[in-house]
Amino acid sequence: MTDAIERVEIAVIGAGLGGAAAAALLAGAGFSVHTFEQAPVFTRLGAGIHIGPNVMKIFRRIGIEKTLEAIGSHPDFWFSRDGNTGDYLSRIPLGDYGRREYGASYITIHRGDMHAVQIDALPQDRVHFGHRLIAIEERDSDVLLTFENGRKIAAGLVVGADGINSMIREMLLGPEKPRFSGWVGHRALVNMDKLRASGLQFEACVKWWWEASRHIMAYATKGDGSEYYYVTGVPVDGWEHETSFVDSSREEMEAIFGGSHPVVQALIDATETVTKWPFWNRDPLNLWSRGRLVMLGDACHPMRPHMAQGACMAIEDAAVLTRCLEETGTSGYREAFALYEATRRDRATKVQTISNANTWLKEPEDPAWVYAYDPLTAQLG
Repeated sequence: MTDAIERVEIAVIGAGLGGAAAAALLAGAGFSVHTFEQAPVFTRLGAGIHIGPNVMKIFRRIGIEKTLEAIGSHPDFWFSRDGNTGDYLSRIPLGDYGRREYGASYITIHRGDMHAVQIDALPQDRVHFGHRLIAIEERDSDVLLTFENGRKIAAGLVVGADGINSMIREMLLGPEKPRFSGWVGHRALVNMDKLRASGLQFEACVKWWWEASRHIMAYATKGDGSEYYYVTGVPVDGWEHETSFVDSSREEMEAIFGGSHPVVQALIDATETVTKWPFWNRDPLNLWSRGRLVMLGDACHPMRPHMAQGACMAIEDAAVLTRCLEETGTSGYREAFALYEATRRDRATKVQTISNANTWLKEPEDPAWVYAYDPLTAQLG
């Protein structure tokens, strides 16, 4: 193993949805960018995800909008329904209405399918898997990054896109475990044959609500309707497990949601494999950057998934950060990072707050402030 230090202009730590977007946008703006991801290889992780028009506009800039539109499902509405009676609480128009009003599609898609398209859009010789960051040293003219595999990189700037357990965040703020939010989510891709055998209609995007904000968000993740997914939100007393998720069961789903509307019952009946995940919280950050280090996404504003905007906020961050660096160049990074935080803080905090409250689109409301927003043209600062 060599001790030679390689130099890069910008290092993005983490090749998740936000990191991959940051790498693509920064490279597109003419910066020299390398991305370092701790996972040994790319894997199709996660399950369903919503991508609003606010982020499809960014994917247009990266050049992957059409590809994602072809894979994903295009719901005409976000429906909110009473979990027991089936009564409609809200009907939020998307589909053609959204394209007209908000300037791009609203899609639901498998996270892994979207992530694969994002990774494929990057120069493959600049995405480095199997790189777990173990040390960061801030120096006068760069940041020295040391990886577990022995590689050392001197980066002019470092973008922390490394999630809720961010090493960059820990470096800036010291170690601090995220707090358990008091909520868990069950996630399942359901058996389509069983679902169809019920003879019932399954809407392309629907959130079922019960008392105490318990809910099931159910939606298609492929344009041809061949995959249907749900994620729950259930308040619980604690999370005792050391692992990031545990196996759940149809019996547990039945115990929580049994006796509900027939469509919900059919969802539970079609469940074969289901996992249970804790939702973690952190307080809104008072620090998004220091020196040559800057953070985006869950590293600085993790949120519960109840608004379906967590990944979208990370990708918006990436777009605004890129614009700010374009304004100043890498030498003006201090000014760029201050401008980035000033532009993003209020919006990210508002989305974080509403997400955590779990009220989004339960009643009729106008979501234009989220979906019509264009991170590529919004005023900076």
